[in-house]
Amino acid sequence: MNLNDAIQECWDKIDEGQVATYIPGLAKVDPYQLGVYLFDVANDKRCQAGASRVRFAIESVSKVITLLYAIERLGLTAVEAQVGTRQTGFPFDTILNMEITKETHPLNAFINSGAILISSLIEEEDGQSPFEQILNFTREICNDPEITLDDGIYQSELRTGDMNRSLAYYLKAKGALNNDVTTSLDTYFKQCSMMVTCESLANLGAVLANDGIAPWNGERIISSAAATYTKSVMMTTGLYNESGTYSVKIGVPTKSGVGGGLVAAAPNHYGIGIFSPALDHAGNSVAGLALLELISKELKLSIFKY
Repeated sequence: MNLNDAIQECWDKIDEGQVATYIPGLAKVDPYQLGVYLFDVANDKRCQAGASRVRFAIESVSKVITLLYAIERLGLTAVEAQVGTRQTGFPFDTILNMEITKETHPLNAFINSGAILISSLIEEEDGQSPFEQILNFTREICNDPEITLDDGIYQSELRTGDMNRSLAYYLKAKGALNNDVTTSLDTYFKQCSMMVTCESLANLGAVLANDGIAPWNGERIISSAAATYTKSVMMTTGLYNESGTYSVKIGVPTKSGVGGGLVAAAPNHYGIGIFSPALDHAGNSVAGLALLELISKELKLSIFKY
């Protein structure tokens, strides 16, 4: 398919969303950007169009990476004991699901409470802070040594992160978060402030699509079990409250971030990275999801067969 034509077809969708103004560092981003990068893992081919080389804040897409790293460090059984795999029915930054259901742990790893808890599981090792470990792992699995922390966005996260502080202290009070709250939050804010491109995310998607093996060198980065588990959670909870809707429309495991990024992993076929910062009410890229839906239909990527 012609990716430039696909971008033009989805361009007007940008006007239906707005950038994440509640984080000052993201409020300054030009909404009129749309980029895509496709990594065909079956044929070792790559193609890109639009703002595919623009760097943007990874935000909640980092939750995929941190979940994978925690699984590799601690084992899947240990991680499953800390977070569930269920939809919440509430916004990504709420704790109401735990209050109403009386759950003792977050319902999944992609809501903020679950992600903060996952970040808290990573402890200092060999003189490396939890974030330094996450950053190194991110550079490896995204095949992008240029990924760095954007201090401006990190400082924005710190200044406006009171809701996340509330979530962390709630988890601490309930006995779910056992490590230091300040360190856990600092790790979380920093991981959300890493700067990536569509290519970075396509490479991440390609590893997941290729069952944990990096298609650019044939080396296994994550276990098959970690890849399968994470793709399943992406499918059911990766787009917040819109996950069910888009599992039908797109049919590909996907995770979004309020920086405008999307990573998708079509098993055995494609890793896909998309960027467009104008968001819908749920925090997902409007034009980005329209583009992903179009790509999925054109390339027949949905895991559901009609």
